[in-house]
Amino acid sequence: MFTKILIANRGEIACRVILTARKMGIQTVAVYSDADKDARHVALADEAVNIGPAPSRESYLLADKIIAACKQTGAQAVHPGYGFLSENAEFSRRVEEEGIVFIGPKHYSIAAMGDKIESKKLAGAAGVNCIPGVNDAIETAEKAVEIAKGIGYPVMIKASAGGGGKGLRVAFNDKEALEGFTSCRNEARNSFGDDRVFIEKFVEEPRHIEIQLIGDSQGNVIYLNERECSIQRRHQKVIEEAPSPFISEETRKAMGEQAVALAKAVKYQSAGTVEFVVGKDQSFYFLEMNTRLQVEHPVTECITGLDLVELMIRVAAGEALPLAQKDVQRNGWAIECRINAEDPFRGFLPSTGRLVRFQPPRESMFAADTSQLFGVRVDTGVQDGGEIPMFYDSMIAKLIVHGKDRNDAIAKMRQALNCFVIRGVSSNIPFQAALLAHPKFVAGDFNTGFIAENYAHGFRAEDVPHDDPDFLVALAAYVNRRIKARAAGISGQLPGHGVTVGEDYVVIGLGTTGQNTPQAASIRDFQADSGSSAVETGAKRYEICSAWHLGGARIRGTVNGQPFAAQVERGVGRNPLALRISHNGTQLDALVLSPRAAELHALMPFKAPPDMSRYVLSPMPGLLVEVAVQPGQKVQAGERVAVIEAMKMENVLFAAADGVVGKVLAAKGESLSVDQPIVEFA
Repeated sequence: MFTKILIANRGEIACRVILTARKMGIQTVAVYSDADKDARHVALADEAVNIGPAPSRESYLLADKIIAACKQTGAQAVHPGYGFLSENAEFSRRVEEEGIVFIGPKHYSIAAMGDKIESKKLAGAAGVNCIPGVNDAIETAEKAVEIAKGIGYPVMIKASAGGGGKGLRVAFNDKEALEGFTSCRNEARNSFGDDRVFIEKFVEEPRHIEIQLIGDSQGNVIYLNERECSIQRRHQKVIEEAPSPFISEETRKAMGEQAVALAKAVKYQSAGTVEFVVGKDQSFYFLEMNTRLQVEHPVTECITGLDLVELMIRVAAGEALPLAQKDVQRNGWAIECRINAEDPFRGFLPSTGRLVRFQPPRESMFAADTSQLFGVRVDTGVQDGGEIPMFYDSMIAKLIVHGKDRNDAIAKMRQALNCFVIRGVSSNIPFQAALLAHPKFVAGDFNTGFIAENYAHGFRAEDVPHDDPDFLVALAAYVNRRIKARAAGISGQLPGHGVTVGEDYVVIGLGTTGQNTPQAASIRDFQADSGSSAVETGAKRYEICSAWHLGGARIRGTVNGQPFAAQVERGVGRNPLALRISHNGTQLDALVLSPRAAELHALMPFKAPPDMSRYVLSPMPGLLVEVAVQPGQKVQAGERVAVIEAMKMENVLFAAADGVVGKVLAAKGESLSVDQPIVEFA
């Protein structure tokens, strides 16, 4: 067995590998860019080596620097994680040539499956069901349109070297095929250094279901059940679960056996995943094989009780698999939510910056202990006070729960999301909460078009209706009463001028949930010592008891005898008196005032925000890579104005209305902040 391994990655997957290596008694070496010098994976590893500047093409994507770090530290093996060089056959080959073990499949297997065109040919030869399409590289956009028309719309335009949603477009007509081919090719060239693109039929109402494999050097390959990955936004997975609520035992077995046949055909060793698109009649077709550990591997670990990273390390060291197909378990139900640094209320635009607060829910199982059943697990590469840089992907953490059945897992996940505190950057937690509460998701009635169909116009606050909005009002009044009690107890107050605490309040919503009508709330039976009181509002009575303390971002307790968890934030927006209550994805921003103060507040004049309609503003922090207009140019609505790059994705800004460009206020190559003006119209 190895005594020291290097992790050629960053973030949560680097931390994940380090935890298992530590459990196995193996020392670890981290590599890091200048942007990651204070990152969590660097602190967790036994050693760390700087490999260059922040952009991944100058650090994490440079094989020479990774190999040099291995030699410098004496690492006997390298684990690539996912992304970066994990599916680079040339890197795998070079590592092996240098006498270092690659903890992953052999380079010839990566080459065979990493090329999406050749992999389909191999899959067909191995007896795997394949989607109709043209598997040869397409040279021009015009040819792409011709081929798409021949196959029949809709079609999927895919980069041969693609993965993770990069270099992929769906086209429903000639115009989309023409534009999609160009965008797909550019994105593939920038992300993978390979701009080959092919086209295949897009299966409507599809499910995205994948089979987890593990193989050893003795020729043994087994499948570890399936993962349901159909909840996607723009081809990026959002929620994954295992098992799938859709497929039958017969389909599961058939998919697993075909995946194993394909793996054996390419002499596959290590962990890998075969992805299938599954129709509503449970017909299934090969999509691609990912020759690496998947982001969503924890849900498989939960239901099987296996540590996939440990199996990868042992297989790479030459050990045989410790189990056969008949030994694979399927215990309970696991769900994973990807917690990303993005603002769901602003079109899911990236959100970078410092994590002022990062308090994940309390774990009851850990990445290195997959035998712990029915609990909560958090895989993350960040920590309180850490930075979310603009150079890498948007993932903050993976939140995983394991329940006795699907309903139990959903309930656990909703509670865990309530307890996940993230401040300083926006996150997609409200969106995750909305998905988990959606009746169709709860019923298991969804496909890969679920988000596009149900949130066609984007995500809005009203898309997360609370099942009891009066509870949010009551909780705001309760928290305010606790704050008042603390203020009244501070010593040194002037006689006759101390803080007085009333029992009657008015809760005034500040517009985030539509709860804007002032609502009366009365506090009864307040007990400062026990933290209990009754709040009467909206003709309802809420008996709330909590040990919450001022400054705590989370509030846990019971309401009418039932446990709850929510979040509290003071001084939101520009109002130091405002409270924000977050629960089950719904957010209430409110002022809690005395009845007299509420009367006076109603008389306050409204200050309209400045008119910024003449400007094109940066909707996110990022790098301005293109300004497509110049002063004096006439621009029509919908015309391309600028392109911003953030978190490995290009974001195109379009003109909202016809106009003439007055000034260009930002230059190509400039780092932009949120709402920074780029172009001003005359």
